[in-house]
Amino acid sequence: MDAETGTTIAAVATPPGRGGVGVIRLSGPQAAAVAQRLTGKPLPPPRYAAYRTFMDDQGKTLDEGLLLWFPAPHSFTGEDVIEMQGHGAPVAQAAILRCLYGMGVLAAAPGEFSARAFEHQRLDLVQAEAIADLIAADSEAAARSALRSLQGQFSGEINALLERLITLRLHVEAAIDFPEEEIDFLSDGHIERQLDMIRDHLQQLQANARQGRLLRDGIEVVIAGRPNAGKSSLLNRLAGHDRAIVTALAGTTRDVLHERIVLDGMPLTLTDTAGLRETHDQIEQIGIDRARQAFTHADLLLWLYDASTETTPLQALQTYFDAGDTRLLIVANKCDLPHAAPLLPEAIAISARTGTGIADLSVAIRQRVGFAPVEDTHLARSRHLDALKRTAAQLDEASQALMDRQGELLAESLRQAQQSLGEITGAFTADDLLGRIFGSFCIGK
Repeated sequence: MDAETGTTIAAVATPPGRGGVGVIRLSGPQAAAVAQRLTGKPLPPPRYAAYRTFMDDQGKTLDEGLLLWFPAPHSFTGEDVIEMQGHGAPVAQAAILRCLYGMGVLAAAPGEFSARAFEHQRLDLVQAEAIADLIAADSEAAARSALRSLQGQFSGEINALLERLITLRLHVEAAIDFPEEEIDFLSDGHIERQLDMIRDHLQQLQANARQGRLLRDGIEVVIAGRPNAGKSSLLNRLAGHDRAIVTALAGTTRDVLHERIVLDGMPLTLTDTAGLRETHDQIEQIGIDRARQAFTHADLLLWLYDASTETTPLQALQTYFDAGDTRLLIVANKCDLPHAAPLLPEAIAISARTGTGIADLSVAIRQRVGFAPVEDTHLARSRHLDALKRTAAQLDEASQALMDRQGELLAESLRQAQQSLGEITGAFTADDLLGRIFGSFCIGK
């Protein structure tokens, strides 16, 4: 996404709806002049708030509030930026925007403010994405991780690895270009040591990024089982409120039901599903079909069975799932009641009604999905993981080329690894990728 040169844009930067304060942001070369025309007064000193009345060209008052001026290049976008803090009244905000558009200001596209900040090198792609991630964070850990990325910590890790990769690549290409030195640079051990250090560093980044992806996107947990196993009760217990209808009637749940929660720091999307059984009820069968669809997208499948009534829970499980599916976690519910049969040794014993065993279930979920974010975890997106994966594969190819004493292939693999890694921060990124990234932002960002 390329900002049109010379244009000034505007948008509401606060959430839609009524509120005590509403902020309208302008950015571009005409921002200062437009603000003076709108208020009829000179701008306050940079980064100082001043009370102003916002008026149209006929002098009609549209709103009143504070105005701040951030002259280029010391602003969020790197351009002249004006922020008007008026009342959070949609009608008043719409009137001001109509007035601004009449002065030649353009409506900002989604993410255009952040796109301009990227184009003016006020932040890189990782930092731009971190803005959206910080806004959307649904846990303290996710917010802290997004803030670390916004402050440049993840970018710093990527750039440090890039510098080492570029240095090694230059060393290799220089040795290829000056063969008269009569030194077998492929066998002197220096390149191998540097390449091994880069690969070790990359593995650490990948491990951190995988944790960051789980922290950002959450873990898709689908609860499956026979009718009346207590699936909806478990969803309600984990959610902390009565999200799903619970009755003693089999087949109450006839559709998939999603609930986003944070369990001991883990962001989870819980999905309650229809009980699995043979049925002639057309509506219930549709629910079972939708449950099967949900199973295919799950990161984790909780097979819940009623320990007080089911005597062959493993047989029931194998009717619907491959027992070797690594996503399966077997949970024995209603363990506060007498057991109909000995519990399966691999089962986690809980009572969704009383809450017994829920802490053990949380630990088991954490262990199964490998969720163990450390203090310096950075939020990561799928494109980050993809770029890191391609970088690792290209470094593997470079290592093989080094073993085969193929200098040109080694240099090419290092070049490709550098390009893949640089995509993360935007050093090597196509315009269409930029459009997809910034297009997912809210209008005022």
